[in-house]
Amino acid sequence: MHASNRLSDRRLLIATHNQGKLREIAELVAPFGIAVVGAADLGLPEPEETGATFEANAELKACAAATGSGLPALADDSGLVVPALDGAPGIHSARWAGASRDFSLAMAKVEEALAGKRDRRAYFVAVLALAWPDGAVAAFRGEAHGELVWPPRGKYGFGYDPMFRPEGCLMTFGEMPPAEKRKVNHRARAFAKFEAACLR
Repeated sequence: MHASNRLSDRRLLIATHNQGKLREIAELVAPFGIAVVGAADLGLPEPEETGATFEANAELKACAAATGSGLPALADDSGLVVPALDGAPGIHSARWAGASRDFSLAMAKVEEALAGKRDRRAYFVAVLALAWPDGAVAAFRGEAHGELVWPPRGKYGFGYDPMFRPEGCLMTFGEMPPAEKRKVNHRARAFAKFEAACLR
């Protein structure tokens, strides 16, 4: 934890090359008057995700970006956890999409792996890690529980969103307009903890 834990700098580096994540996080911090810059805009490389948990990978990415840029850096590590698949794809969620990041392929792989299984519960995890250039880091975790549907539905969101229907909702994340999704998704829940600790 940083001495004050508050984000006093009004510029924040978002340590991702994923445009969907960058857009979602930028919209979350916008009300606080914080200007964001993406890692790709500064030519920062994506570090290899060698951690065994979402927390470890988020912290690894945030620390690398903060060190490389001299700015406070916020990184997200997130994924889909399916209990019937022993927690897969989990921290390997992006890898299931292959080198081309084709999530229609990844969703089909999940559906194929679930063949014959009645348990279709799943949950998304998002861990936001905020790192300062001095090496301090704080992490915040959010989860969204629901079930998987097939075929995928909706044109919004990214990743596995079109096959995930959150608890208490008729729509998948892929069918929810962004403002609606932000009220209930895992990243928003992690962000609420980050906001309480670092922005207020």
